[in-house]
Amino acid sequence: MKFKAEINIMPHKELLDPQGKTVGKNMGNIGITGIENIRIGKHIELELDADDKNQAEEKIETACKKLLSNVVMEYFTYSLEPIS
Repeated sequence: MKFKAEINIMPHKELLDPQGKTVGKNMGNIGITGIENIRIGKHIELELDADDKNQAEEKIETACKKLLSNVVMEYFTYSLEPIS
């Protein structure tokens, strides 16, 4: 069975996000005001083969914990849809 996963990886809320802070400071320089608390992360889309949804979730969780995210500094969420 084939699945499509969309994964979002973000820095933990209690940690500073220097990239988001830099973008936030520079918004005013290009005339954009009223934007606060920018947090920048990663969005990953992938397709995978698995016997069922549980196995697909296990693969995604393993990939996120061991390769795609730094669990000390980031958290991840994902959605998983079967592909027909």
